[in-house]
Amino acid sequence: MPAKPPKNAGTGKRAAKATGKATGKATGKAAAKRSAKKCPICGKPATDASRPFCSERCRAVDLNRWLSGSYSIPGRPDEDDDAE
Repeated sequence: MPAKPPKNAGTGKRAAKATGKATGKATGKAAAKRSAKKCPICGKPATDASRPFCSERCRAVDLNRWLSGSYSIPGRPDEDDDAE
C-alpha cells in the first residue's frame, strides 16, 4: 500500500521545487527582474533570447574576447620540469 502524501503537498512552486520538477520558466516579477539585468558588453537591458547579453552581436563580441585571450583567469606561473 503506497504512502499517502502529506496534506500540505500541493502543485505549486513549493511542490515542484521539493520534487525537482520545476519548469525553469520565470513569470511575472521574476521574468521582469531577469530582463532588468544589463548586458556585460554594452550595458543595454538583456533579452531572454540572448541572455545575459542584449543581442547576438554582444554575445559574439564576448566569445571573441575569450578566444583571443583578452579575458584570462589568473593562476600560478608554470614551473619548468626541464631544469634538472
